[in-house]
Amino acid sequence: MTTLGFIQNMGGGSIILIVLVIILLFGAKRIPELARGLGRGIKEFKDATKEIQDDIEEGLKDDKKKS
Repeated sequence: MTTLGFIQNMGGGSIILIVLVIILLFGAKRIPELARGLGRGIKEFKDATKEIQDDIEEGLKDDKKKS
């Protein structure tokens, strides 16, 4: 996966530093709330892409029936 290729170059200390900065910025109480919101957003995105894909496939099937 080339998108997250930069993570391979990061060491353990860098990751710990990033996590500490995130905790300082958002606070420990807000992190689970942010994670839930992110999870809901990803789920909605997947549902929307699945719906669009189903619509496209249905349209292709209708075109084949008409031909």
